[in-house]
Amino acid sequence: MRQIILVDDEQSVRDSARQWLELSDFKVRDFGDAPTALSYITPEFEGMILSDVKMPGMDGLELQKRVAEIDAAIPVVLFTGHGDIAMAVRAIQDGAYDFVEKPFDPEQIIETVKRALEKRRLILENRGLKRALEGCSGIDSRLVGTSPAMLALKKEINNVAPTIANVLIIGETGTGKEVIARSIHNLSRLKDGPYMALNCAAIPVNMAESELFGHVGGAFTGAQGKRIGKLEAANRGTLFLDELNSMPLDVQGKLLRALELREITPLGSNAIRPVDFRLISTMNVSPREAITRGRLREDLYFRINTVELTVPPLRQRKSDIPLLFSFFLERAADTYGQEAEPPGPEGLAAMMAYDWPGNVRELKSLAARYVLSSLPPTVRIPKLLSGTNVDRRESTIPLREQVCLFERHLIHESILRNKGNIQQVIAELKVPRRTLNEKMAKYNLKRSE
Repeated sequence: MRQIILVDDEQSVRDSARQWLELSDFKVRDFGDAPTALSYITPEFEGMILSDVKMPGMDGLELQKRVAEIDAAIPVVLFTGHGDIAMAVRAIQDGAYDFVEKPFDPEQIIETVKRALEKRRLILENRGLKRALEGCSGIDSRLVGTSPAMLALKKEINNVAPTIANVLIIGETGTGKEVIARSIHNLSRLKDGPYMALNCAAIPVNMAESELFGHVGGAFTGAQGKRIGKLEAANRGTLFLDELNSMPLDVQGKLLRALELREITPLGSNAIRPVDFRLISTMNVSPREAITRGRLREDLYFRINTVELTVPPLRQRKSDIPLLFSFFLERAADTYGQEAEPPGPEGLAAMMAYDWPGNVRELKSLAARYVLSSLPPTVRIPKLLSGTNVDRRESTIPLREQVCLFERHLIHESILRNKGNIQQVIAELKVPRRTLNEKMAKYNLKRSE
């Protein structure tokens, strides 16, 4: 709803300004004094304020200050005479959104109002997303997303986490496999035990066995003293092996034996040590492909995949992008001490059209670059994405799908903004009740969520 509160002590000015604005399809409520207008302003106010500066009693400058005390993000545009420009500039420095010089130019007022209302809409939308994130608990506080694919994955995680079953997580690089592994550990009965992580692709081949099983002093050249391996360190906890298919095949065989016997022998030692841990491992290729290419032992695969979870790439759950980006935007703004200004429709459209080869990790990086960029918000994301070293011909999706994703986002945000009040959603989006119900069912949107 495009709401405007108009404040001026001259009836003729209010009448003419109201007429211009209502002809442009704005909803206007006018007042002859500032205190009365102020009584209608709340932090949830969805519009902006147009006010004259010189009025008896409370003037426009004082009104602007009082509005800022309620919510500093409510845009206030001031009417000023030619001799009041210096005063208007000071008002903007104090937080006013803009000023319009008398005599009025209707087109100028309308364009200023449009920009102010769009900014207010984006701020309220961002707050709605932030509230949704703050309201998350359990697995929802770790894995952000409400798409059908993510809801199904969260259900699987909640089912398997309390058990001690070994878990194999399969997904492309950057999809959040380690986040899922930590979530499973934190939700399990082993949460008070150790969580030991090892990136199998990052350790030298000749050190892999020592990293897993440990060694005693003198076991090999350079082994100065005793070292406890990851399997023993993870005892009564969780062992996380990232990119398991990068582990040398001979070491995979020794890992299989340790899993079957629940015991290890450190390098250079004859002492057998019992171990008891839950194994969570990941791969960025399908197990069958890894086996075919000679990167994974088939017998080890059957031992580690008691439960197999597949993480969808971001391009397959694009409806999660607005919520994910808002989550990363808030974090980046806190990290760098910057303002988290929402990207707007242009930025959202660019993100929806992009194919995200780097998945969630790339989206997180984009949020950080967005916060640090000095480009105007309306062009910031398209410009940042256009600079990626990716063939954009491969990264577009059909227009029909883009339209559906954007439509789902608009309905979702309207439900958030109106706190589930369907009548207000209908009024805001100007759609019949039946149409809204059909679209909510189509996009799996629920008022309660």
